[in-house]
Amino acid sequence: MQSISLRELSDKLGGQLHLKGEDTDSTQVHSLGTLANAGVGQVSFLSNSKYRHQLTETSAQCVIIHPKELSHCPSSAITLENPYVGFAIAAQTLDTTPEPAQDIAKTAVIADDVKLGNDVCIGPNAVIETGVELGDRVKIGAGCFIGKNAKIGAGTRLWANVTIYHETLMGRDCLVQSSTVIGSDGFGYANDKGKWIKIPQLGKVVIGDRVEIGACTSIDRGALEDTIIADGVILDNQIQIAHNVQIGENTAMAACSVIAGSTKVGKNCSFAGLCGVNGHVEIGDNIHFTGMSMVTKGVTEPGVYSSGMPAISNSEWRRNAVTLRKLHKMAERVKALEK
Repeated sequence: MQSISLRELSDKLGGQLHLKGEDTDSTQVHSLGTLANAGVGQVSFLSNSKYRHQLTETSAQCVIIHPKELSHCPSSAITLENPYVGFAIAAQTLDTTPEPAQDIAKTAVIADDVKLGNDVCIGPNAVIETGVELGDRVKIGAGCFIGKNAKIGAGTRLWANVTIYHETLMGRDCLVQSSTVIGSDGFGYANDKGKWIKIPQLGKVVIGDRVEIGACTSIDRGALEDTIIADGVILDNQIQIAHNVQIGENTAMAACSVIAGSTKVGKNCSFAGLCGVNGHVEIGDNIHFTGMSMVTKGVTEPGVYSSGMPAISNSEWRRNAVTLRKLHKMAERVKALEK
């Protein structure tokens, strides 16, 4: 178990250290915990004032808080303007997650012409095909498949059973969780008198730097041009990105959302869970969709958009459904009355 002193942690967070009781600059902390359950040697945080009652009763060794909360804190504290960001950095500092791979496993199958950077690790039963290039410190988990001529940048990590198809380009310091598939065929078919004719997908997937992709997510290769995921994008689990989609820098998408083909999404956007986006539309920068939104046309004005219907009682829903069926006739009657 690794540990760090309160002074070192405060300096790393760029905050102000306030000591209580017998704590000193050299007092060690080793892990994180909730305000309700953290104890000796643990760090917690408060970013929402509605949990202040937990702060006043916490037994954490140290709490990361906003300066205005200092008077409510019985423990040592590190104050900074954004405690949640402080928590994220502290979590990175005290992270004990193992690496996806150590060294190069004897059972890994690696083509003779693969280019390996320094300190590359490849787990058991991984398959690395011809023409692949892996940058320095790349870590490939057990059972991964890296297709022909794919390139993966320095510091990128793939957890177990990730599939990277041929020609895929991935940048530096990316993280891909287990069972994700990148570069699979887009859904391209032509209909010839009721018979489906497959259209080979000839583009690539191009992924920027610092992109994080959750488990069981699929990103399709382009039909002719490339599917592009820009720097800093974060994608949750079980997301579908179709062929030729472009997603701008630092956009975030929560689980089970889908984007249909050839749609362009701008920078700094966010999609809550279960959003669906039609194909061939364009979404500008700084646009945010709440859960279960269905985006059927382009959106250019920054702001928050919604369309998902919150759950209501079944009896109320049934009454509303009856009214909805009559809505067109009611609208016609209103028009007639207005005349």
